[in-house]
Amino acid sequence: MRTKALVGAGLLALALSLSACGAGSTGSSGTGSTSMPESSMSAAGGSPSSMASESSMAMAKHQGDFAGLNGKSVKGTVTVADGKVTLSGFSSDEGPDLHLYLASGTDEAAIGTGTQLGKVSFNTASQTFTLPAGAASSGYVVVHCDKAKAVFGAAKLS
Repeated sequence: MRTKALVGAGLLALALSLSACGAGSTGSSGTGSTSMPESSMSAAGGSPSSMASESSMAMAKHQGDFAGLNGKSVKGTVTVADGKVTLSGFSSDEGPDLHLYLASGTDEAAIGTGTQLGKVSFNTASQTFTLPAGAASSGYVVVHCDKAKAVFGAAKLS
């Protein structure tokens, strides 16, 4: 009887902690992304230095298709061009703290030295992120759960 109570309490604690972590990343409107929408970026303007670095990246265009890793499902296409990282047809398994990274690989060490682009919504097909000045626009775009320290999927840019 005591074992059942302990197991039940453990399962309840696990369920509560998982539901609490996921509460911030879900939403029926898909507005969980912290990146500024493209329409707002043009209205907000930008500093001359950030505009200059974006225009220097205008010539390079890289693209890749997402594939799931570590038993997770991630689908869609990523395009890096004109100082922006654009996801199209994107979908991912739900995670408590999903972020998008530019990285040299798909392991934790590469994520640690990579560039975080922002929070990514698992159920929003089209999302746009600003490429930070000086960020490499080649390598991999990685969907990573920061809370669980797990790579969900990646796209190799070519």
